[in-house]
Amino acid sequence: MVNAVMEPDYLLETLHTESDHDSVYNTSWVSVCPRGLWKVQRKRLNNGSQQTGSDSDVTHTLLTFVPSISSSNCPRLGSLCRVRVHLKANNDEAENVACEKTGEKLPAQPDLFTAELTESGATPFVRCKDSVLQVPLGDWTTLRLGDGQCDITEACLEGMRAGEKCEIQLSPLETGPDAAVPHPSDESLPFYATVELQAFTPGKESWEMSPGEKWEWVKSHKDTGGVRFRSEDLWGAADSYSKAMKLVITLCNHVRDVAKKGWEYEAEEQREATLETLYPPAEELNKMKADLHSNLSLCQLKLNQPERAKANAAKATQLEPGCAKAWYRLGKACQIVNELEEAKQAFRKLLELQPEMPAALKALKDIASREKATNAQLGLRLSKMFS
Repeated sequence: MVNAVMEPDYLLETLHTESDHDSVYNTSWVSVCPRGLWKVQRKRLNNGSQQTGSDSDVTHTLLTFVPSISSSNCPRLGSLCRVRVHLKANNDEAENVACEKTGEKLPAQPDLFTAELTESGATPFVRCKDSVLQVPLGDWTTLRLGDGQCDITEACLEGMRAGEKCEIQLSPLETGPDAAVPHPSDESLPFYATVELQAFTPGKESWEMSPGEKWEWVKSHKDTGGVRFRSEDLWGAADSYSKAMKLVITLCNHVRDVAKKGWEYEAEEQREATLETLYPPAEELNKMKADLHSNLSLCQLKLNQPERAKANAAKATQLEPGCAKAWYRLGKACQIVNELEEAKQAFRKLLELQPEMPAALKALKDIASREKATNAQLGLRLSKMFS
């Protein structure tokens, strides 16, 4: 299920996760890759361990898909996962893999294997803009769940058990005529792949983490978002910022709870805490949250989502009134949706923070020209109406 504390205004989309016992693919969700949004449909090939979610549709939020299985027997955030992905040429070939045996056996000493897996660490590889499945195909690869090397594969692994295999069908998501990633006319689509999970190390659900651990993941997701944005992986960047935001919100709620219980409670908590369990100061959390809203706003502007960009930029300016970037992004979003008065207010506020800023001066000049043209057209219509 979706974390109840999540704020919907920074999310990019919503969808329903499907669960149908009679269908070939029993679970579906939307995931991101550098090429955009893709619909992923999954079925398990290990019938003995197959589990499905509820028969009723459950609303999930894009970029925060939570599989139907939540168990210590499945990988969680931070787990090192030994995984292999095969690309299948067509559906018939994908069907045949259900009866195949890999011929490989798990090590006789799982504890020893886990130690080796931990020591080896994640397999380093660069995220490729022209690839949907980011992992090296056909080879055993070690992924650290949460690093975001391949969002589609990671979403599969969150609901799998060691030794399990699943098949996925992937197709690009049609998002309208102005979509950042239009539906390609590729006869090979949809395409199919299998994901095998050999073994994994323990991880943690977000509610099991200490404040310090959550904060490290927040910074990691934000850094990943920055790397993705600079490589023009806009959907991936927005995904990383959204994941960071979800964790920041839980930390902010914790700070609020401490404040309600009073400083005496906080002092006691501080005495018993280690550096790892301490949460960041409220000011630092506030700034991080504002930065994430502002970064999401920039992604959404570039993805042609001005309404969402406006909402996130407005949140950023409320949290950090001195954030010049957020005021500029708010002004641009308002300009796009033709809310010119609000746009002027945002750019004027920006000029208070950074006088004579060329971008703000140009934007105000453009708005004045636009208003002048609109008034001229209105005057012409009125003259024709009463002539």
